[in-house]
Amino acid sequence: MSTFSKLQQTIAATLKVPATKITETTRDEELAAWDSLGHVNLMMALEQTFDVMLDVEDFPKLNSVPAILAYLQAQGVSA
Repeated sequence: MSTFSKLQQTIAATLKVPATKITETTRDEELAAWDSLGHVNLMMALEQTFDVMLDVEDFPKLNSVPAILAYLQAQGVSA
C-alpha cells in the first residue's frame, strides 16, 4: 500500500468521511470534519499509523495531504 493510500484511509477513518473525498491535494478547509478537534485526532492517528512522533509545533503545518506526505517522507516513511 502506498503512503498516500495509507494516509487516505487514515484520514477517512479518523474524520469519518468517504476515502474518495481525500485526494493528493486535499486541504483541511475542504473537509468540514477537519476542524480543530478533527485535526488533533488526525495527528494522533498519524502517529499510530505511521509509527512517528509528531511535535506539537508541527501540528499547524500539517494542514493538507501534500504537507503531511512531505512530513512523512522527511521522517523516513516510504511508500
